[in-house]
This record gives sequence, structure tokens and C-alpha cells, in this order.
Amino acid sequence: MELLKERILREASVINNDVLKLDALLNHQVDPQLTMAMGNEFARRYSEHSITKVITVESSGIPVGFTTALALGVPLLFARRKKTLIADPDALTERVPSFTKGIVTDIMVSRQFLTGSDTVLFIDDIIANGDAARGLIKIIERSGAKLAGLGIVVEKSFQAGARTIREQGIRVESLVQIASLEGGHIQFL
Repeated sequence: MELLKERILREASVINNDVLKLDALLNHQVDPQLTMAMGNEFARRYSEHSITKVITVESSGIPVGFTTALALGVPLLFARRKKTLIADPDALTERVPSFTKGIVTDIMVSRQFLTGSDTVLFIDDIIANGDAARGLIKIIERSGAKLAGLGIVVEKSFQAGARTIREQGIRVESLVQIASLEGGHIQFL
């Protein structure tokens, strides 16, 4: 997606050889027009599937997940990272490390909202090592739902996350693939 590449080059900043800061686009501030374009693109790429829900992990995946769900005309479901007092005690839960946060958290999805009758499209903002993605995929599998595929806004191809998911036979569509952040320069695939 050329528009996204242009915006990344203009507005993102390379923190180090492994970390790209996308706060101006995805993680702190959200551009509604760009986010709509991303959601429409994911909807187009997965239009041949009978998607019943879009699923993501809170919080950075929510804006693009929402616009994708809107374009597909289906609900958005997001895995929560924090347990609340009113959380489903029987929720599907998986413990996952976060690459950018440097912590381990539990992600959870209520069984009420994810069932064997669902075909889901998993949308996420960035994939690095893929730990959170693999955790949510396990939750989807345990629910009995069918996973149509994974839509990633920014794939860091120099890290193993997306590759290991593709090796599981799961379709992964990335809007942008970054080959390297070496020397503070963003290199696209």
C-alpha cells in the first residue's frame, strides 16, 4: 500500500534496529482517512471469505480492526489484555509476551462472542516476533471458529513472526513489509 509507505517514511521514527515507532499513524494518534483505506484494503483482500467477525488484540489493532469490520459489515471483537470485575470467568485465555512493551500479559476473549459458527479475520497493527498473534490464534482454535487469515498493517519481515504463522498454513496479508531498520533507515521489501 503505497500511501501507507509514504506516511511511514514521513512520520515514523526508527528507535533501533528492531523497533519502529508508529505513534503518529497507529499507536497513539490515528488518521481516520488512512485507517479507513487500510480497512477497505483488508476487506477487499478477504472478500472471498464469509467473514462473520473481525478480531484483534487491544488496543492498537482496534482502529484498523474497526474499519475492516465496518467495510465487511460484521462485528469487531477484541481480545482484552486486562481482566475486569465483570469479565467472563470462563473466557478463553492465553499468556503472551509483548515485544514492544517488554512484559507478559494474558489476553482473553469471552466464549459468548467467539464460537464454532464464526469465520474470523484477525487484524493487527504490527507483527514482530508474533507472540501475541500466536496466542490469539490458539484462542481462535480453541473456540472452534475458523480463521480466514491474518491482516497485518506493518510486517517486520526481518523478524520471524509472520513467517512462522505462514509456516502453519495460515494466510497472512500485510499492507507493508519492512525488510530492515538497520542504521536508522526504513527499507521496504
